[in-house]
Parts: sequence; C-alpha cells; structure tokens
Amino acid sequence: MNKNIAYIDNKPYEINEGETILAFLKRNFGKDYVPTLCDAPNLDPFGSCRVCSVDVALKENGPVKSQASCHTPVMAGSYIFPHSERIQKLRKNIVELVLTDHPLDCLTCEVNNNCELQTVAAKVGVRGVRYPEGKNHLDRKKDLSHPYMTSDLSKCINCYRCVRACDEVQGELVLNMMGRGFDSQIIKSNNDSFFDSDCVSCGACAQACPTSAISDVFESKSVAKVNKTRTICTYCGVGCNLEVATVNGKIKSIQAPYNAEVNKGHTCLKGRYAFKFYDHPDRLKTPLIKRNGKFEPATWDEAYDFIAGNFKTIISTNGPDAIGGISSARTPNEENYLMQKFIRAVIGTNNIDCCARVCHSPTALGMQRTFGTGAATNSIEDLDYTDCIFVIGANPNAAHPVTGAKIRQKMMKGVVGIVADPRKTDLTKYATYHLQLRPGTNVALLNMMLYYIIAAGAEDKEFIASRCEGYEEMKAEILKLNMDEHEKVTGVKKELVREAALAYAKADAAMEFHGLGVTEQYQGTFTVQLIADLAMITGNIGKKGAGVNPLRGQNNVQGAADMGAQPHQGAGYLDVTNPEVNARYNQFYGVNVPSHIGYKIPEMFEAAIDGKLKALWIIGEDVVQTDPNTQKVMKALTSLDMLVVSEIFMTETAKLATVILPASSFLEKEGTFTNGERRIQKVQRVVQPIEGTKPDGQIIVEMMRKMGYEQCDYTADNMLKEISQIVPFFAGVKWDELGDNGKQWPVLADGRDTKIMHEKEFKRGKGKFYFIPFEESKEIQKNSKEYPYIITTNRELEHYNCGTMTRRTGNVKILTEDVLLINPADAQLKKIVDGDMVCVESARGKIDIKAKISEDVKPGILSSTFHFPEIMLNNITSDEHDSEALCPEYKVVAVNIRKSKGKFKNQKN
Repeated sequence: MNKNIAYIDNKPYEINEGETILAFLKRNFGKDYVPTLCDAPNLDPFGSCRVCSVDVALKENGPVKSQASCHTPVMAGSYIFPHSERIQKLRKNIVELVLTDHPLDCLTCEVNNNCELQTVAAKVGVRGVRYPEGKNHLDRKKDLSHPYMTSDLSKCINCYRCVRACDEVQGELVLNMMGRGFDSQIIKSNNDSFFDSDCVSCGACAQACPTSAISDVFESKSVAKVNKTRTICTYCGVGCNLEVATVNGKIKSIQAPYNAEVNKGHTCLKGRYAFKFYDHPDRLKTPLIKRNGKFEPATWDEAYDFIAGNFKTIISTNGPDAIGGISSARTPNEENYLMQKFIRAVIGTNNIDCCARVCHSPTALGMQRTFGTGAATNSIEDLDYTDCIFVIGANPNAAHPVTGAKIRQKMMKGVVGIVADPRKTDLTKYATYHLQLRPGTNVALLNMMLYYIIAAGAEDKEFIASRCEGYEEMKAEILKLNMDEHEKVTGVKKELVREAALAYAKADAAMEFHGLGVTEQYQGTFTVQLIADLAMITGNIGKKGAGVNPLRGQNNVQGAADMGAQPHQGAGYLDVTNPEVNARYNQFYGVNVPSHIGYKIPEMFEAAIDGKLKALWIIGEDVVQTDPNTQKVMKALTSLDMLVVSEIFMTETAKLATVILPASSFLEKEGTFTNGERRIQKVQRVVQPIEGTKPDGQIIVEMMRKMGYEQCDYTADNMLKEISQIVPFFAGVKWDELGDNGKQWPVLADGRDTKIMHEKEFKRGKGKFYFIPFEESKEIQKNSKEYPYIITTNRELEHYNCGTMTRRTGNVKILTEDVLLINPADAQLKKIVDGDMVCVESARGKIDIKAKISEDVKPGILSSTFHFPEIMLNNITSDEHDSEALCPEYKVVAVNIRKSKGKFKNQKN
C-alpha cells in the first residue's frame, strides 16, 4: 500500500500531510465538490452540520462509514465515496431538518442567490420539506440597534460560524450559543443587543454567516446588480485587502477577501464599514481661493495659475528654500513620489517631509543605524512560527486591529507575551508579563532587559560573534548600570523585568512589535536602537518568527518615506548630500536638484514664524489638529504668504489655507500602498472621482506643467515604471505583476520579493550594537514641578487620529467623544467623579475634557485621544521632539488637573 495515496471513487490520488478529507477532495475536484454549511475558509474545522459527510472504507471493498469530511484526517489507503446514494440521502435529510426552522422567504431575502443554505438545498435536491414547521425561531425580532451590525436569528441554522469567527478570527468571545436542542440560540455577550454588547463591529460574524441571520446595514452579502473591485484599506499600516461592491457607480458595501495574505477574510470596522465619508455632503468639490479673508470658488486653471504665480515670485525674490511641501501617508506611493519630485526638481528645494516625521521617523533612523535599513525585518505571517511576542509602546488591538487580533490569538493559545505599556490595554489581559512603565522611560526598561540577559549569560554568542559589531563596548556599559535605580525610574519591579527578559532570550524565536509609544518621545530613536540591540543579542534577526517589526501608523507611512518624502533622503533613501547620488538625481530628473538637507516639519514651522519660509503646500494632513502645540502650528501657518492645502474636507488646517484644492479619496484613485511589512499592494479605482475633484497625482502633474516641467499623465503603471528606475528596492515592481497580494520589497529585477530581511547579512554589513543611557525628557525636566502629572496620547479603535473621515461615518455613533483616563486615587484627590469635566493644563495651554475614572493608568498618569476637534488636545502637547529625528513627543506631556469651572456632570444647563 502506498503511504501517500487515498482513493476517491476507487481512483488513486496523492495526499498531503495533515490534510482533512474535505481539503483532499477540494484540492482534487474544486471547492464546491462537497456541500458544506459550517465550514468557512478562515475557520478551523468544526463538524456541526454534517452536510459534508462522505462514506469512507479503510480498505478496498471494506465496510463503509459516514464521516464528517471537514475535520476527519484523510488516511493513506482509505477509499472515499463523496456522493454515494446513502450520503446523498443523508445530506438531503439534514438540510430538510434545517429548513423546518428557517423562513422560506428567499425571494425577498437580502442574500437571495448568495445564501449558502439556498445553494446547498438546491445542490442536495431539496424540492420540498417533509417535516412539520418549527415553532421556535420564526418569531424572533430583528436586532437593528447597532449603526452597522444587524441580526435576524429566525434565519439562524446553528452552524456556529459566527461564534467561531468571533473567537478564532477576532478573539473577542462576544457571541455564544445559549440553550439546548431546539431551544438553542445565538446570544451577544449576556444576551444583549448588538449595540449594548461588547461587539467591536469587525463584521467577521456577518461575513462568516451562511444566511442573513447576522448581517449589516449595507447588506454586504447581497449580489443584486453588484460589481466588485479589490483595493487596499486607507486607514492603518496593516494594509488589509478590501473587496468593494458597487451598484450603478455607487459603493454599496465592503467585504474582506479570504485569499488575502494580509488579512485572510478579516478587517476592522473602519475598513469594512467606515467608507461613507467618500460621498459625504461635506466633500470639497471645487478649488477655493481666499480673497479678503473669505473663500471664493475658482476654476482649476485659476487655482493653478494663482499658485504657480506665487511660487515663481517667491523663488525669484527669496529663493526656492522659501517654499516647502508636506506630502501624505494617506496617498499612494506614486503620488508621494511625484510630490517629492515636484518640490526637488520643479521648485528646487529639499524642503519636503511627510507625517512619518510625527510617527515613525525614529524607527527609520534607529534601524538604519543598527541594521542598515529602516523597515520591518519580517512578515506578519511569522506569528505562526514565534515562541514569544514582545509588544512595546503599541496597542495593536485599537490601532492595528487585524494584526492585534492575530497577536491576541497567539497569546490566548499560550505563546509567551510581553507587553510594555503605561496603560492596561486589552492585550495585557492575555500577556504573560505586563511591564507597566512610566511614560518616557523605554530606554531605562530596555537597558534593564539587556542587563539581565547579559548577567544570565543568555545571549546568542555565536550570532553576536559572526553577525555583529560593538558588542563588548555595549556590554561593558550595560553591566555598570544600577538596577535598583532603574526600577525607581521605570516604576517596574526589577524581578518582573528579569523574568520577561529571560523569557524573550530563551525563546527559539521571539518577535518584537513597537508603535508610537516608542517613537513619539524624547529618546525615540535611541529606544529603537535598543530594541535592535535586544533582537541581535538574542539572535532574533534573519529567521522566521522573529525580528523587529514596527507597527506603522498610517496606511502608507512606509511608502511615503520609501518614495523620498523627507528632507535628507530622496526616493529610495538615497542621501541627498552625497555627490554621486546628487549626480544620479540630476541626470534622472533632467534638472539640477539641491544637495543640502531641507527642513523637517517642525523646522518648517519655525522657519515660517521666522519669515524664512514663505509658502507651503500640504497634501492630506490636518497639521492644526494632529501636530503638537496647536497654537504654534497655527501661528506658523498664518505667517506664510501662501498656504496651499489639498484635501477632501474642510479641515482645521484647510480653514487657514490661501488655496484649497479638492482631492479624490482612495476609493477614486489608483496606485500602490506599502504596508508595515514592506508589502506593495494595488490600490484600484473603485468609483470615478466625485465631480469637481481630482486625484492628487493628477493635480501634481498639472502643477508641474504650470511651472514649466513636462511630466506624463498620472497612471499607476506609468509612475511605477519611473519609480523602478530610481528606487533600488522597487527594481522589479511592475503594476501588472503585483497580483492580488502584492510583493514585499526589496523586489529584485527578476520580480522575486523578500519575506525576511537580513537572513545572511545586514544591509550595513554587520549589525551595530549601541549603548544608550537613559535621559529624562526635557518636558519633565522643565515642567514637572508646576505640572506634576503626565498625560500620554493614544488612539481608539473606532477613529483614526483626527477622525476627519470616521467622524463622517457610523463610527461616530459608537465612540462619540474624547475622554480623559484618570486613576481613582488621582480622581479622589482632585474630587473628580466619572463624567465630570476636567481642566487639563500644560505650559502651552489648557483644555476641558470629560473624566473617565479607570485603573488602566497608574496614579500620576493620564491618557487621552485627539479624535475630536471640539477638544483640540494638541493645544496642551509640547514642542519637545525626539532628539535625533525630531519626531514630536506626544507621549510625555507634563500637565496639572483640576475639576473644570465649567459644566460638571450633574450641573444643569
């Protein structure tokens, strides 16, 4: 007997190790060969419906037994009969029983022609139901309480797919089955409504449901007159694939494709449901020029001529360095490339930056110093191969929900989890170790971890000797540190740090993730360098399940930097001050480009206030609401002779503009986004641009022509052909070869991509160890006596930074306001109760915000978001920055608090 053969209807077929009978049959005969109801592509086998049953004999002509094919392993030498007469009768009988408890209103049901029960019933030959109609589920009321989620449990077939999706995909454990037998029913939390339950609105249950028992307000499973287009989400750096359904040129709904390597049929509520901003009445639909303090509509040519005329005047009078540009991490690679090209080749300055400056610029710089390149070393799929997960300065469940769900799933299943965060986040509930450090003390904490690894002799000596340099110098300095002092500085017990450090060191493969809690602080770049130290000292680089993996903030913050939207490096991270690089750019662009470093965003604001910067073009960034020290930002922008803003809505920044150019959203344009794992993916146009708007790429091209520089029309294909010639790691990137799942750079000229970086050698040759001593933030040094509390900013699941888009969707009905997290001890001291308005004051200003009493923060620590312009939290954030990359220090702000003199919780209007 061949050990790798099984028989289907007496014909031999090779089997794969660990394959189920259903997978075996699907592989050889297609996914629809055997009917199923409880099976789904992204769920584990379950076996509740038995519709997939097949007859199996263990030997030729042996006795047969019906088995559920979805969870039964295929056995070598077995004989499988998928459609025997008795199996066909069994399937038909099962489906008939299901239909006795299911309303037969197919023609009016939203999933008509896309209902799996309907399809399976037809496939097994049901033409009538022989059993009496059930009395249990048919009188259930629909649950329409939620802005997005709906349920009509009269149509539930008890397949458990929704329960399993909530458990296995999202990990929230909100849905369950209550009752037994015919009384069984799906419940949400404690038998609550969708809105009152703990549901996070990811929609995984709705997509998994084979009927319309659980659905959404967009009827996303309806296929009536629907066209579908695949594109990439515009929110965070995970880069989820979306399948967007349109009807008559309007977006109807969004689902997540199961074959997407990034998100595998999953996405969060922002990606799946928060799309209605695209045709919101507030969309800007005509160019606007401010005259005498008021905006007046203009034609595109009038706006272009006005901008070009001012640019030319400023260049002739003050020189090109009096102009700057801020590109957008929300827009595709191709548009970012064009923007930096416009600033460098057309204007003639390196004054170009993007929002990477205010989030992950320390990551890029720190990893370039240690590894030679500033991007994630591994892929998210490596979570399947890791033994330890270290999350520092990040709350992925809120900020990167799909990756966060995967991390949580691993921790729930026993993978060692280490979370370093000043707050108790959702992830800390499942982590093995929570290192609840004081904001701004990451360097001290990482030095403690390095100390304990070295002291225990747990370092990977072979990796250090063969792949790294600078270790002995770093080691000598680390061992001089006093752990008792560091315990006081961080607020974390040294024994707990020791246990966590050794757990990381002893894991066969340990994977690190970090976010803005690492980068947005005074020692941000240095923290990234120490994270790299930690990975190198334990040999966790260049292999599966390991690495240093920044959780990139916005959808294309990686790509914006890749394309050269930064003042010191052009497209491809090439040094603008290097004469050879400068000569290459000159030849490629056909003009002489500058070779001195330009202004970073904070320096642009300083230069504007000082009168050195006269004009600024901002694309898709609301710097007034999102950059720190709001009053200073506003002073800078109002000091300019001309501010050009390309936007889709009238943001706080757009209100200060001289000229507004109405741009198209991501759903109305094409290009590529590069996610946090270096994956370059296709952004495909779903609908035509809203009338009166244009894609940013075409706007830039037309402005280039107005300024006398010839540039071909904007298409993704055209731009990638140009980019691949100047960006080394895009050498093999071609629009028509990216496919559904894209490619991870570096992409070689022959089209091969790279899943894991630094496998044999670091980009810089050898990995470089650094010793960095802890230094207190200047904000704390200067202001802590008068302002003894620390407020640290964060993000909530429902919104994205300033919420410009999500506040124009149903998300605003779920999370309606910014609140201040305050420890009960501090609240009692200040006589503050839950819901009171609290005045939070810093050296820059003050705000009034509603209190939320919570033990998620330690005494002395506060936390809030800046999603809503009504609060304008950045009025109080500081002008301090990371010492190396000038990333603003949002995470450490010295403040004082008191009960507001305004309206309190119980005060009447």
